[in-house]
Amino acid sequence: MNAAKVGSRIRAFREKENMSREELAERTGLEETFIQAMEEDDVYPSLGPLLKIAHALGTRLGTFLDDQISRDPLIVRLEEQQEELSMLKGKDKPVSLRFHSLGRGKADRRMEPFFIEILPESAEDKKLSSHEGEEFIVVVSGEVEVIYGHEVHRLKKGDSIYYNSVVPHYVSSARNEKAEVYAVLYIPD
Repeated sequence: MNAAKVGSRIRAFREKENMSREELAERTGLEETFIQAMEEDDVYPSLGPLLKIAHALGTRLGTFLDDQISRDPLIVRLEEQQEELSMLKGKDKPVSLRFHSLGRGKADRRMEPFFIEILPESAEDKKLSSHEGEEFIVVVSGEVEVIYGHEVHRLKKGDSIYYNSVVPHYVSSARNEKAEVYAVLYIPD
């Protein structure tokens, strides 16, 4: 899935709710120019802002990512995993995270499972974000740094972390190399 598709879906949901960009900015605490950049310039936000937008629009994060109808049980084979979302630091900046949704196709889900490639560029601008819910991460390869409030944690292959995502946090590569994780986000209704 490309940024244009997510941006156009956000705009469509916002317009369906008869909500202006200004109103969406007020409800999410995000800058109106940031929302405009997502909708018009194909700028991807990190998951925190995307979750805030989904919550403000009364929908779940997967709504912006899904192209399929619900399947139960949902099985995603390794060879079927596709990159669906790449997080950019901003327009014309390098990709820092590549998300592969593992819940795509299950419309009634309450969790958002991902396989995430954390690129070295993720360590450049450590801007903390927060949102309702919880996150669980397991490191598959490389080394990961998790900033959680005022604490900094380094995780290696096989390590995991489970935290309340209302506390400001940031996940990045701990070294100048790619890391890979499985992450599950729970977002309450």
